[in-house]
Amino acid sequence: MRFNEKELVFLSRQPSERAAELGMKGPKKGDVMKRRLVKLIVNFLFYFRTDEEEPIGALLLEQCRVEKEDNMAFSIAFLDEAERKYLFECDSQEQCMEWIDAIIKASYEFMRKNLIFYRSEIHRLTGKDPLEQYGISDETRFQVSSGLPPLPPPPT
Repeated sequence: MRFNEKELVFLSRQPSERAAELGMKGPKKGDVMKRRLVKLIVNFLFYFRTDEEEPIGALLLEQCRVEKEDNMAFSIAFLDEAERKYLFECDSQEQCMEWIDAIIKASYEFMRKNLIFYRSEIHRLTGKDPLEQYGISDETRFQVSSGLPPLPPPPT
């Protein structure tokens, strides 16, 4: 996926959902753990040298797996490159769990699944599709495609 560098730098300066100095080790053989300022903004994880304002890199948190490595460390691996892992060390077990939770919830797919779940629940309770009023209820991105039954047609 391609990104415009100026847009990414602009995004990296927006308010973050989480930010902290963490130990970070890249996926390349020979990479060593370094202290980095890590910022979670929307579904991007930006990382900075601790004394610089521009990011040195960004991870798009889609199609990835977040795993707890030990009490104070977690890793991110992308599904198409599972052998390449980014490792992060936190200052506490609590901070580690907070980062894991925040990263999992940052993905578009997580938000999409929640929207579909709550849409189905509202429809079940009210008999109305909450997206219909916005004219987007038939869009593919809002359809259930994971084995769940489709929403029944609205009553006429």
